Amino acid sequence: MASSPHRTEHLEPSELGTKAWDASYKSELSNHALDPSLPGTEWFSDSAASEKIVEYLTLTLSLPSSSSFLDLGTGNGHLLFQLREEGGFKEGTMVGVDYSAQSVELARILGQEKDLNVRFERWDIMKDNIAGKEWMIEGGFDVLLDKGTFDAVSLSAEFDDRGRRVCEGYRERVEALVREGGIILVTSCNWTEAELRGWFEGGNLVFMGTISFPSFTFGGKKGQTISSVCFRRKERCD
Repeated sequence: MASSPHRTEHLEPSELGTKAWDASYKSELSNHALDPSLPGTEWFSDSAASEKIVEYLTLTLSLPSSSSFLDLGTGNGHLLFQLREEGGFKEGTMVGVDYSAQSVELARILGQEKDLNVRFERWDIMKDNIAGKEWMIEGGFDVLLDKGTFDAVSLSAEFDDRGRRVCEGYRERVEALVREGGIILVTSCNWTEAELRGWFEGGNLVFMGTISFPSFTFGGKKGQTISSVCFRRKERCD
């Protein structure tokens, strides 16, 4: 990865970087079966992250309604449902992927109940090959969404075949999923704006902007509990 003045040290490995999510989604599937009004956890809901993401994509970026979306670590699919129902993105392809089969099962159930045209597939971005996947759009998606997935990958203690912590190879993997000129929006509760820029800027990605969240001041320094940074994949003419 290209060097960056914002680059930070790795996070300490945590259980949140493991397959522990399977048990969580299994529990949410059971809860939803008992009470269909329970859709499961919406990550970063206390910061209204999904609402702010929809607002940013529609009002700040003014993306066309035909835009295609890939949601990495989709969970229960809430963000894609919100984009369909409230963001005006009625036409384009929407795919949510997650390494957890229980997550995908829950998202499919909720999508059927809402009668929304959103596709969900089990796929692990750090381990599975994209070649031959019929849901992958040729040339890449218009928009790639990451709401907490890089956080989880950053907490993994696993190493890749090059001897790196797996988060080191994350950027190159997401680049391959978005088209030239397309955007990647990363939302995190573990990394600051500057740190996210350090991880993602360089190579084929350039900084576009950020989403503002409520801030706090501690020790004379101002910060946010959530950071959301948008990058654009360079076109060949850039």
